Amino acid sequence: MADAAVEFLLENLKQLLLYNAKLIIDIKDQVEFLYNDLTLFKAFLKDSTEKRGKHETLKELVKQIRNVVYEAEDAIDSFVAQAAAHKARKPLSKALHVFDYPAKLRNVGREIESIRTKVKDIYEHKKFGFEIVNVGDGSNGGTKEKKPPVVEEDNVVGFEDEAEKVINLLTGGSDELQVITIIGMPGLGKTTLAKMIYRNSKIEYEFYSRAWVYVSQDYSRKELFLNILNNFTQLTDSMYKMNDENLAKELYKFLEKGKYLIVLDDVWTEEAWNDLKIAFPKNNKRSRILITSRIKRVAIHANPNLEPHNLRFLTPEESWRLLQRKALGAENCPEEFMRDGMHISNECQGLPLAIVVIGGILLEKGTDWWEKVARSVDAYIAMDQDKRVDNFIALSYNHLPYHLKACFLYFGMFPEDFEIPVWKLVRLWIAEGFIQQNQEMSWEDIAEEYLEDLVGRNLVMVGRLRSNGKIKTCRIHDMLHEFCKKEAAEENFFQEIKRFDRGSYVSSNPALEKYRRLCIHTRVLNYISSKPEGPRVRSFLSFSSDETILPTEHNSSIPGAFKLLRVLDARSVIFTRFPTDLTKLVHLRYIVLSSNFKILPDAISSLWNMQTLVVETSSRVLEIRADIWKMIQLRHVKTNASTVLPGPLSKSRKSKDEVLMSGTLQTLSTVSPESCTEEVFARAPNLKVLGIRGQLGKLLEIKNGSMLFDSLGRLSHLENLKLMNDVFPRPPSEGSLSRLPQPYKFPPNLRKLTLSDTLLEWKDMSTLGMLEKLEVLKLKDNAFKGEWWKTEDGGFRGLRVLHIGRTNLVTWNVASGNHFPRLRHLFLKHCGCLASLPLVFGDIVCLQVVDVYCTNESVAASARKIQRRKMEVQGKQSGRGNGFKLSVYPPDQ
Repeated sequence: MADAAVEFLLENLKQLLLYNAKLIIDIKDQVEFLYNDLTLFKAFLKDSTEKRGKHETLKELVKQIRNVVYEAEDAIDSFVAQAAAHKARKPLSKALHVFDYPAKLRNVGREIESIRTKVKDIYEHKKFGFEIVNVGDGSNGGTKEKKPPVVEEDNVVGFEDEAEKVINLLTGGSDELQVITIIGMPGLGKTTLAKMIYRNSKIEYEFYSRAWVYVSQDYSRKELFLNILNNFTQLTDSMYKMNDENLAKELYKFLEKGKYLIVLDDVWTEEAWNDLKIAFPKNNKRSRILITSRIKRVAIHANPNLEPHNLRFLTPEESWRLLQRKALGAENCPEEFMRDGMHISNECQGLPLAIVVIGGILLEKGTDWWEKVARSVDAYIAMDQDKRVDNFIALSYNHLPYHLKACFLYFGMFPEDFEIPVWKLVRLWIAEGFIQQNQEMSWEDIAEEYLEDLVGRNLVMVGRLRSNGKIKTCRIHDMLHEFCKKEAAEENFFQEIKRFDRGSYVSSNPALEKYRRLCIHTRVLNYISSKPEGPRVRSFLSFSSDETILPTEHNSSIPGAFKLLRVLDARSVIFTRFPTDLTKLVHLRYIVLSSNFKILPDAISSLWNMQTLVVETSSRVLEIRADIWKMIQLRHVKTNASTVLPGPLSKSRKSKDEVLMSGTLQTLSTVSPESCTEEVFARAPNLKVLGIRGQLGKLLEIKNGSMLFDSLGRLSHLENLKLMNDVFPRPPSEGSLSRLPQPYKFPPNLRKLTLSDTLLEWKDMSTLGMLEKLEVLKLKDNAFKGEWWKTEDGGFRGLRVLHIGRTNLVTWNVASGNHFPRLRHLFLKHCGCLASLPLVFGDIVCLQVVDVYCTNESVAASARKIQRRKMEVQGKQSGRGNGFKLSVYPPDQ
């Protein structure tokens, strides 16, 4: 994609000139000239983004720009990799390359001059393409009003009667296991209806044991069984190592104990149902399977005795209501939009996806734009329904701002129906160079705004929300996913390697040398062991569910095949030892490594472009020997082990690069308590997320009048702190904390705090209650101990979410609802000793959710009293407190 390619290359050249000028000293002048030449294209691409679909001249011109930019990027990146390798050579090795290295320099110089000539030729001789851009189209609207993200099934029109029919099928009928199916064409809303049903209070009450999985065309039987099991029990290492047959037996054992509901979304074949049904026992306890499919024969095969539920199209009235909601935010259309709006909704012919996508195009636009869209949809009247929707999607894509196009296409890199963690997506976008930085906001904040914009345009669906209301996971409709893959292939944006077969791959994929991004989600080891070569590949992503131990002989296959790699996310591939060739990939910005090693070598610090470093290891402790303080772009370090960091150099020995790096680091999780020194945090003053795992008592040891915890209070930007006490191999009881530090020693802007295995006394909760900006408090298993807790007046004034895990608490005394005036969500898990919940929680107006899981009958009874009290309060205060939700598991408590 030309837009993203130009943006990234310009930023890349700028970084080179600013921070690594010595590396390119011999070609610095040519690089500066190239930077200036390419800047000519930036404004043109930005202005032409909406017109390319209509003008073949523009499409051809953009293609030429893309190709020349890719050529320039390849030349510069290849040279930088060679220069870095030459710089790392020992003197004797440099002497051996005394002739060939200067020759490479001259070649690169000639390449850049050739590229500059092409740039000038495009600009000077293709001006007719540039002139088209100057024709206005009236599509510009005002500044968008920022709206909170909405989970997809929270804004549904016309499915109420459909939902009621399916709910009756699920809750009625015989005691035998029954399979109920919803069928309909793509885009009709099968998944949305199923989710609406799945989260219905009646279904939640009837089926406390329930699970939802996306099946799709390419599924892993093992992954599906693991995902279902994860809803009922904690997954163990032995489960991950089981084959799919044994997992099916394990799942069968869990399900046969009681009544269950399993939703299998997007089933494509009869074989898929045959693959999965062996795990679902016919236990005569009114259990149900709900299947969604676009294919009727799948539904009939799954249950020949029950007619499938055919999902209907929306009526004209429902279509118009939905379009108003999606385009205007409410069902109150201004008079000037009415005629064109109703015409557009009618032309969508009752298909919800078409209405939703068109609504995104109309979002916050003027009357001229509504008229233009109305004329555009007229062109699709004669098409069949599938082609019509494809054209609506293309129309929406063509009218995206240029900075959002690459971000949207990137969704195609993930597997179909994959629920994408936003933390991962945002950092991938940044590493790929899609995010345009400004002075007021961080890359991460801008990326989240881009995502919210795509959600607002109805192209991306919200999966789950975080406790602070931000998006935690997201996904796209499978028709949009298919569009992303098609468009990406046309633009050479990425390539998916599907159903890899070593014998046929080479002949059927001759274009591997052209690919710039690869994604592969099945048979990953087969592909890696085939010794692929991708000289232009910048990104390699694999989200396979099956973990694969990489044989030692293939340890260097990935870095050997893709020498210009910027992004490497192969979570499912487990390295048994650190791949040393990885340190030669100087362009790496983002990496996820799965391993069993205990040490990250010092050579990692040569990766000066690294922004995000994620290491998952089977070891409890990870030592980073690399001097991360020299990695001037590093923003996020995430590990699952207790990580020992290297100490920074003294102030007198700081290099220029190290001074530049100060302030870039935002995430450190999880690090050892010993690494939490004043010197370390002085080098990371802008930390937003910090996780500490190990013997937390060491943080509180007083030496020379101070303790390590004191340095946390100086982290004025820290918002999220996790404290995980780990004294393995000793039991947690032998490492309990004697106290908490005084409130003023905590980070001043702390909004979220998680404690685990700290075994503090409940009286220490008064310290946490005085943290003024605390909004989310998660007390995981054994965070606190003791049978009695009385909350003190004036505490937890801003707390919105309280999670209490396993504890021996018996009596919880809260004098009045004024103690938690802003509390919205209360979660209790495995609090089996607790006598009851404080009934004054029923007086907290803001309280929306109470969730009690595996507690006891008396806690459940008190929770239901709170629910009744909330209903009384709601009645007296004209709807305030509306939407309160109580969840009790198991339901017979």
